[in-house]
Amino acid sequence: MSLNLKESEKLFEKAHRLAPGGVHSPVRAFRSVGGTPVFIKSGHGATITDEDDNSYVDFCMSWGALSMGHAHPKVVENLREQVLHGTHYGTPTRWDVELAEMVLARIPHFDRVRFVSSGTEAVMTAVRLARGYTSRNKILKMDGSYHGHLDSLLVSAGSGLVTQGLTSSSGVTKGTTQDTLVAKSIDIEALENAFKEYPNDIAALIVEPVLANNGLFELGSQFLNDCRKLCTKYGALLIFDEVITGFRVAPGGAQERYEVQADIATYGKIIGGGLPVGAVAAHHTILSHLAPEGSVYQAGTLSGNPLAMVAGLSTLEAMKQEQFFTRTEELGQTFDSEISSHRNRLKFHYKRVGSIFWLAPSEAPLSNPSDIGEYQKSSYKVSFHRLLEQGYYTAPSVFEVGFLCPYHTVEQLREFIRKVLD
Repeated sequence: MSLNLKESEKLFEKAHRLAPGGVHSPVRAFRSVGGTPVFIKSGHGATITDEDDNSYVDFCMSWGALSMGHAHPKVVENLREQVLHGTHYGTPTRWDVELAEMVLARIPHFDRVRFVSSGTEAVMTAVRLARGYTSRNKILKMDGSYHGHLDSLLVSAGSGLVTQGLTSSSGVTKGTTQDTLVAKSIDIEALENAFKEYPNDIAALIVEPVLANNGLFELGSQFLNDCRKLCTKYGALLIFDEVITGFRVAPGGAQERYEVQADIATYGKIIGGGLPVGAVAAHHTILSHLAPEGSVYQAGTLSGNPLAMVAGLSTLEAMKQEQFFTRTEELGQTFDSEISSHRNRLKFHYKRVGSIFWLAPSEAPLSNPSDIGEYQKSSYKVSFHRLLEQGYYTAPSVFEVGFLCPYHTVEQLREFIRKVLD
């Protein structure tokens, strides 16, 4: 069976003449899997429909931004009401106050938050804030972790355990990354070596508590606690990049799930309910260093946009009222059970953290982003298109993860696994 994608093909051909690669974010171009990207025109619950009226069970969920599925009735209702009153004012609103209260109630050791317009902008602000607060220059990260497309963190590791960042994108200068240190992924010894080599220079260690942009790898409580101890010992700040994990892996995000307190955390995705948003949260002793109270500058025309604030409020309220964590854990356990019962036939590596999951072709377990090789990439292309033709939209890259929402059904998950096994 092959999909009718005539409208998507026409749109993609036209888009190629209007945008780089025909898309506005690289992975959407299907370069990793080949073929024509599907152009979506609508979504409801756990289902999306393309321009050729093909429907799919959606496991991508706007890359994790839609915790409550597409077009949640309360989100739509509240957005519609707000649009009638205006889309943006460039002023404070009651909605940014209410969303700030709701966010901080879930992370009680923080008492301040600053809203921005994307996860990348949140990380950019957090890094600048850490440098301004500590009066130090260097930022330490792990190889294989992704923190948005700000220049100083678009780096990859060299051959040593700890290296100064090597640019991983054209247009990023060596000067921009000279204060970025990259340690071997998921290696506490490598991080400790970096602190020993630069004991008074590291402003912050930034980590994804769950690596979810390069496969799905859980760092775990012990590793994160060791990171906390290293930062405390050397006077550096610990930044948790929770753009994906925030309010998804637990009501209070990864800090609650793993019982480790960061000094600064960045958020995005869920707190915008499908609209552009980001946030930086910390204790006031740190966040007060941002302008206008402090000397670390940050500003944004669309920061605190009322539509994004309303969507975020509506989403977080719906997650609580509809027992998001109970429901998605039930679905996740169905996944676990189905996969376990077919373990001998399933030639995929499977990992789940709450409502985040990852299935990657593999004959053996994958324990590190560096384990993802050509076999995984080439095999995933085949499985991706086979599943797409059978009505399942998964991320168009083996490196990307999947997401569950309360509107997926047990039967959809069981059928999905059966198709994966075919």
